[in-house]
Amino acid sequence: MAKPPLLFTPGPLTTQIETRRAMLDDWGSREPTFIAMTAEVRRRLLDIAGGQGSHVAIPLQGSGTFIVEAAIGTLVGPEDTLLVLANGAYGERMVEIGLRLDCNVKVLRWPEDRAVDPAEVDRALIEDPTLSHVALVHCETTSGLLNPLAAVAAVVARQRRAFIVDAMSSFGALPLDLRQTPITAVLASSNKCLEGVPGIGFALVEAKALERAKRVAPSLSLDLYDQWRGFESNGQWRFTPPVQVVAALLEALRLLEAEGGPAARGARYAANFRTLADGMATLGFRLFLDESIQAPIIATFRSPQDPRFRFDDLYAALAARGFIIYPGKLTREPSFRIGCIGALEPEDFEQLVAAIGEIMAEQGFVAAPEAAAQISR
Repeated sequence: MAKPPLLFTPGPLTTQIETRRAMLDDWGSREPTFIAMTAEVRRRLLDIAGGQGSHVAIPLQGSGTFIVEAAIGTLVGPEDTLLVLANGAYGERMVEIGLRLDCNVKVLRWPEDRAVDPAEVDRALIEDPTLSHVALVHCETTSGLLNPLAAVAAVVARQRRAFIVDAMSSFGALPLDLRQTPITAVLASSNKCLEGVPGIGFALVEAKALERAKRVAPSLSLDLYDQWRGFESNGQWRFTPPVQVVAALLEALRLLEAEGGPAARGARYAANFRTLADGMATLGFRLFLDESIQAPIIATFRSPQDPRFRFDDLYAALAARGFIIYPGKLTREPSFRIGCIGALEPEDFEQLVAAIGEIMAEQGFVAAPEAAAQISR
């Protein structure tokens, strides 16, 4: 078999061979062995975030967007109002989900290169007592921006509102402790920092909040209350589970523990980012974000203004060499993104940067030479 390409993307991503091998067996969804696997996955997810005793883990079939829609639909009732804090595409997606579900939705927006301001959130909650729930994207995958989770959580808790956090691009690598940070629901998926494969989203929800959510969800399959009660009653999924994806996630969670947990994984991702940022700066590429708000998860680079540069050409040339990167998602200017997560090491990023340098010479374009001093060790 040909060597698989390396995925420098925000998920799906490069996984370890042990994770892929875990998908080779078949299980019946009602087998005791598979029920035990699901229980271990749920326990390990809570352990990662310090949620034992306060929160419950609810896996759900589907991508990250499925679990975001399920959480909003389950937790935000018809008399509630959701305030979304948006500074990228995934905050805007929560707005769209809320509107599609006929929720009362209000939005505070910031530019794509500015973090959410906790003081502005505080003022909004004081001025509008009807705001019952606040939603935030921890690491905005649009740009790689890291929002101030702890500070916003403190504001929301002080104002006694519920707090929903999209932690898709941070869970399992960046600090998160539900014993210290008050969060009603944390949402993430199997195929990002946990380094599993796509197919499962999950929510860690305060049990007391979930108990109030009976019959709130307008959807049958996306009702997290009923999903939770199903797991608690017999350990089984309500509808056909993605058994191989569960097996892969369980192995990925065991590998995360063996690596040293989120702190060790986050350190590896930080080393990946540093190698990438330094190398790209040497080539003249400029990061979109100031490093004070940059997460070591995904890096957005401004596209060169050289008319000879075409992202599709760069992408194709890299793909031919076995490197897969990502197009940009910014609304304000051309860009492209390179993920720092997955089963990758700094040496992989050295090879990627070297390949980009070769392609620049072949295709004849230059980046911004003056940006070489932007990044320093």
